[in-house]
Amino acid sequence: MDVKTLIDPYDTLLLDLDGVVYLGRDAVPGAPGALRAAVERGVRLAYVTNNASRTPGAIADHLSEIGAPATPEDVVTSAQAAARLVAERVEPGAAVLVVGGMGLRSALRAHGLCPVSTAMDDPVAVVQGIAPGLSYGLLSEGALAVRQGALFVAANADSTMPTGRGELPGNGAMTRVIATATGVEPIVAGKPEPPLHRESMLRTGSKRPLVVGDRLDTDIEGATNAGVDSLLVLTGVASPLDLLTAGPRHRPTYVAADLSALHRPYPRVRRDGDGWACEGWTARWEGRLRLEGQGDPIDGLRAAAAATWEAVGEGQADEDAVKAVLDSARAGRTSPR
Repeated sequence: MDVKTLIDPYDTLLLDLDGVVYLGRDAVPGAPGALRAAVERGVRLAYVTNNASRTPGAIADHLSEIGAPATPEDVVTSAQAAARLVAERVEPGAAVLVVGGMGLRSALRAHGLCPVSTAMDDPVAVVQGIAPGLSYGLLSEGALAVRQGALFVAANADSTMPTGRGELPGNGAMTRVIATATGVEPIVAGKPEPPLHRESMLRTGSKRPLVVGDRLDTDIEGATNAGVDSLLVLTGVASPLDLLTAGPRHRPTYVAADLSALHRPYPRVRRDGDGWACEGWTARWEGRLRLEGQGDPIDGLRAAAAATWEAVGEGQADEDAVKAVLDSARAGRTSPR
């Protein structure tokens, strides 16, 4: 295959939303245009989100409002993955207590299950997802049902979620209420666990997917678990320091500033003597990371990641061994370090 741009080998983009396409209500700059260009090239888009609070229709409307091409069929949520997981384990029409919003309720109904809001309805399962205004009363009902033997499923385990105001508590933080009160850990449907990737593949029929995300512990680890390529964009949660100190399961195939990189050739990171080079940068490991060069800081980060990951192997780099080079790389100048 003649590969001219990063996107060329792939038939589907499995895109995270928060921190990749938008932050809160606003688009990540350049993201909608990059996605429209992907569609024009014949690449399918699937918006794969751990956020279970909204329905696919509501998410598609939001995406359309910010200029990203989307229909409800293009949206795959952790609520849908959680609903399928429950439906495969319980009888049709069973009562399921929803500690969350309309996204979960709609997904459960689509699988022939009956959403309820109280433990007095004898639910066979409790499904929890993030929702605005999640109340103590509903969390209490969930805890009561789990104590009575109900299956406990979490739509996702994200500890935080990025917004325009900063990182807010995510569903993983909220599930600790029921888990702590009952001593029962939830089965997780969302990234990085397999159910959401399975849902995405069933829905898209993709043969050559590229996972695109902003989090190492969900998006990138999920791609690693599924054995598919991944692109980390630095528009959301993960920082350059997070990347350099990542363990093997959190190391992406590619790293880029934003989605515009999909439509450019991906710079080759190559061996250069005892180091690694990318465009105008060379990185070496001499007990700690050394980086020299100038140009695009992302190229410096790519070289630095290759050198660091080779040096630490299956382990993780210590922050103090790598963070000194980041200021110079960000500035796009030669580093004497």
